[in-house]
Amino acid sequence: MPKYKRNIVILLAVIAAGLCVWGLMKLRRPEVKNIDSRGRNIVCFGDSITFGYGAGTGEDFPSLLAKMLNEPVINAGVDGDTTVEATKRFEADAIRKDPLLVIIALGGNDFLEKVPKEITLKNIGQMIDRTHQQGAMVAIADISAGMFLRDYRIEFSKLASKKQAIFIPSILGGVITNPSMKSDFLHPNAAGYRIIAQRIYQAIIPYLNRNSFLRQAEK
Repeated sequence: MPKYKRNIVILLAVIAAGLCVWGLMKLRRPEVKNIDSRGRNIVCFGDSITFGYGAGTGEDFPSLLAKMLNEPVINAGVDGDTTVEATKRFEADAIRKDPLLVIIALGGNDFLEKVPKEITLKNIGQMIDRTHQQGAMVAIADISAGMFLRDYRIEFSKLASKKQAIFIPSILGGVITNPSMKSDFLHPNAAGYRIIAQRIYQAIIPYLNRNSFLRQAEK
């Protein structure tokens, strides 16, 4: 084989190897604690966004998520909740529901009520720790959108990484700035909640699939 052809073959092999490594890096996901969770339910724990304020029955994102997953999903959203109030009901509304995964979507009302960010992060951190003690996975749904609450997004991402929780960025991105997807100034409508449900689904499904594989392998 002529030398220039050998060089081309070597170059193509190097490119192919590089693409394989890149692909593996893309597929790699952060380690999540309790990936082998044995709970039954997915619990969506949050405020009015989780509750589904501004949408009709069955149009809230937990209901839509249940249809996408064909799995039990509990709506534990309470309109107006800050993390301060939410911690008081966390045991009853999340831990006692036999959770497989708890999706925490809080912080917006903390911002509106001027709860110090350090308190917000401390409260969410305690919820994560308690869920992990129960043996369930945790996801933090970031309620920022673009520059709006960007500092919360940064801190939530750090907290998720530190605690080995799933991080779901900017669930409201492109929703709260689009009048056709909102029921009022702050809340989505049915179309907006569909977008949120899809984003959460895409973030959690790889971990749920991994959990299902591990549990099947044990049988």
